[in-house]
Amino acid sequence: MVLLHIAWKSFLPARIPFPIVHIDTGHNFQETLDYRDQMAEKYQVQLIVGYVQESIDKGRVKEETGINSSRNWLQSVTLLDTIEKNKFDCAMGGGRRDEEKARAKERFFSHRNEFGEWDPKNQRPELWNIFNGKKNYGEHFRVFPLSNWTEMDIWQYIKAENIEMPCLYFSHSRRVFNRDGVWLAESPYNPMKPAELVEDKKVRFRTIGDITCTGAIESEVNNLDDIIAEVASFRVTERAGRHDDKRTDTAMEDRKKEGYF
Repeated sequence: MVLLHIAWKSFLPARIPFPIVHIDTGHNFQETLDYRDQMAEKYQVQLIVGYVQESIDKGRVKEETGINSSRNWLQSVTLLDTIEKNKFDCAMGGGRRDEEKARAKERFFSHRNEFGEWDPKNQRPELWNIFNGKKNYGEHFRVFPLSNWTEMDIWQYIKAENIEMPCLYFSHSRRVFNRDGVWLAESPYNPMKPAELVEDKKVRFRTIGDITCTGAIESEVNNLDDIIAEVASFRVTERAGRHDDKRTDTAMEDRKKEGYF
């Protein structure tokens, strides 16, 4: 959501009306939803929300159960249904190539077929700033204006443009538990194993997805200058703490092939 806000602010004139599309899994951090609503109100844009719960209720997807259950994979169906319902030709996202190996394969201007599928082996060439926007009926594009940015670029731009950020990105006290070396937030959506213990920690999040799969890092950083200094010291991408990327070696690529952003 934040990267999408930066993409809009960086590349679109303020006078162009465009909708915010959010796929609500029902397992979001409340702070994420608050930020979404504040940005929609601030910029007076249309907010279109697709609900994964509705997809579950309609039998479009089957909810996972168990300790490591997540709705992250399920949201691809809701996203594709939302794109089809609104007849979108293009959906813009804030993904970056340096985040994850599957996203490194993604094009800036990325074609999706009539089923919303992405074929990493059959992508269109990109020659400088020349993009092939030809599509057939029912197909669409995913556009990633921040593809070549780094995490450091993002934070430096946030500081330069004084972009309002949700509190999750800054150090705060939160009840968390450790699973496989990752600090996860205590939540009704995060069932715990018997040996897992909740602790009060000063943490922040480098990336934000569902509360079920987004890992926190221990940090005392609570201002932009200190975040920039901290990012300079990191040697792993911000998605290193995402449980959804660790299910298999090709978890992200498999999701993207089926329509995941």
